[in-house]
Amino acid sequence: MSQLYHELITHTAGRVPQNPALQFRDLTLTYRELAESITKVSQGLLRNGLEYHERVAIYLPKRFETVHAFYGTSMAGGVFVPVNPQLKAEQVGHILRDSNSRVLITSRSRADALADTLSHCHDVRTLVLVDGERDERPKIPSIEVLSWDELISASDARPPHRCIDMDMVAILYTSGSTGCPKGVVLSHRNLVTGAKSVSEYLENRESDRLLAVLPFSFDYGLSQLNTSFSVGACTVLMDYLVPRDVITAVSKEHITGLAAVPPLWIQLAQLPWPNDAVNSLRYITNSGGAMPRAALDALRKALPNTRPFLMYGLTEAFRSTYLPPDQIDLRPESMGKAIPNAEIMVVREDGTPCSPGEPGELVHRGSLVALGYWNDPEKTAERFKPTPGREQKIPMPEIAVWSGDTVRMDDEGYLYFVGRKDDMIKTSGYRVSPTEVEEVLYGSGLVGHAAALGISHPVLGQAIVAVVSPAEGRENVAVQSLLDECKAKLPTFMVPAHIHVQRSLPRNPNGKIDRKQLSHELRDIFAATK
Repeated sequence: MSQLYHELITHTAGRVPQNPALQFRDLTLTYRELAESITKVSQGLLRNGLEYHERVAIYLPKRFETVHAFYGTSMAGGVFVPVNPQLKAEQVGHILRDSNSRVLITSRSRADALADTLSHCHDVRTLVLVDGERDERPKIPSIEVLSWDELISASDARPPHRCIDMDMVAILYTSGSTGCPKGVVLSHRNLVTGAKSVSEYLENRESDRLLAVLPFSFDYGLSQLNTSFSVGACTVLMDYLVPRDVITAVSKEHITGLAAVPPLWIQLAQLPWPNDAVNSLRYITNSGGAMPRAALDALRKALPNTRPFLMYGLTEAFRSTYLPPDQIDLRPESMGKAIPNAEIMVVREDGTPCSPGEPGELVHRGSLVALGYWNDPEKTAERFKPTPGREQKIPMPEIAVWSGDTVRMDDEGYLYFVGRKDDMIKTSGYRVSPTEVEEVLYGSGLVGHAAALGISHPVLGQAIVAVVSPAEGRENVAVQSLLDECKAKLPTFMVPAHIHVQRSLPRNPNGKIDRKQLSHELRDIFAATK
């Protein structure tokens, strides 16, 4: 039974060594080959002096070396730090400095772009390049530069640092709602439990082929690797250019499982799905925000044989709830119940349990709860607190994560998302969930993407401003028609005071609509329309 993160691979390799484990373009690695590769990375890191729990940052797109570095770092006893390949030098520098990373694994072109930044990252002592010639290596003071081949050409075996399941193994940086990204510290136990929990309710099996399209710096993206390896399935790596490429890959590679966030699902719902894709895709999953009902209905119509799983999670606890496919028609607005090996509570500000139907904060307890925020005890204390309603007289009280999300629970225990504390709009004395407004905007069929924001207003407190992009194939948005739809479907206080149209909405590195950036850009729009 796997207890440590890298054992998701090594234990599976011992059981089904010839099974395909990882595919990149036209090349495929078996589990035996994958286990051998991560062992070489582990030995290379140890030979180059990696100490217990030292951080190894991986700044690469999806490729074999990216995966080898994650699991090889775990095997060595280090901590891997996935860096979103879309980030620029300034953001990468923040992560390297904040995580105190000792090793950086990246490509030659990315290292060149980081040359000035790395001179200010004093903890980085080794730079590993997965490509480029020896005479092309950048020269950075105090940093040893190695090629990937030099790293993995270990001539002597060294014992890894001893680890247990509660040791940290990864730091994932969240996009953050305020300030710089925060590093969420995850243990071996967090990642292994998460893989087994998700693979249980998705009924993953050896024959599955999962398409990895989300960034591995996003816990939801990393989950595709973990769940796949835990059952001996195959992960197909992909960095897509346009949504149509995803559908093409599903068809060509006989993909059985696909995970995406709402903005991508909205685009995929508007495209045709060929028969090969329809016949192969066993399930789809959504997380990172609510799936608009119009998009879900379109996907279910296009993929009648595919089971949709609607999920809710947060990096601090990986995954919290899921709605089984057979419940979608019965309770389409629900985010479901707790995933296996987790308990989800809904509590008031004083920690007492809410009554059925009463809004409260979602609190997650169990082995998926992260170890806290790296190097930030103050923020850790704000979100990671003793579990409410549990005996606290024991010397070390159980710690739960307080999500900051407002939900309600019905009489049967199903949960419904109300809004995030820092996303909730307060207008005319009412608290309005952006999700409720966005559902109507999407349901109109007139928009491609939408976000409802609260913009400061001297009388209302906040005025609701809807930012929308045109639907696929349309040049513009019929604003008056959209406003009429809102007036017909929403109470007066929830109708947007202004609808702003732009060709596209900004995204954060995980592919979600960046509400913080939108709010900053549109701060003066409503004032200009009064």
